[in-house]
Amino acid sequence: MNNPTPHTPAGGMAALGAQKTAGLLAEFRDFVLRGNVIDLAVGVIIGASFAKIVDSLVKHIVMPLVSLLFPSDQSYTAWKLMVGAKEIPYGLFLGEVVNFLFVAAALFIFLVKFLGWVTRRKTPELPVAAPAPTLDQELLMEIRDLLRKS
Repeated sequence: MNNPTPHTPAGGMAALGAQKTAGLLAEFRDFVLRGNVIDLAVGVIIGASFAKIVDSLVKHIVMPLVSLLFPSDQSYTAWKLMVGAKEIPYGLFLGEVVNFLFVAAALFIFLVKFLGWVTRRKTPELPVAAPAPTLDQELLMEIRDLLRKS
């Protein structure tokens, strides 16, 4: 019976597996220690903390104020729509929508407006150099200069 794969002793398979594992671990280490991955991890952690702060702002300050604007005996968390025997808590949904809008507005202001302003302020406008003349343009300039001399 012809076997197209060469016969490898059991010790050889273990060594091959160890090499692949070492290579995979080295790749993983290089990936994790890249600056972009670490920056991304820090950004995710700060973003999660920021989201908790905004969530608290919306749930404990903004939405209770919204509840005051709409006269009711209940807070926004108790706003429900009855469909048959089922309750649909639309007040909680509205709280989450307001939460999202606050987070999106804060990110827009920080990322687009503030960081845009900082980068425009840090990088001075460098004068744009004229592009180098092409070979045809150089030849035409030489002809012009020769005609002026004569």
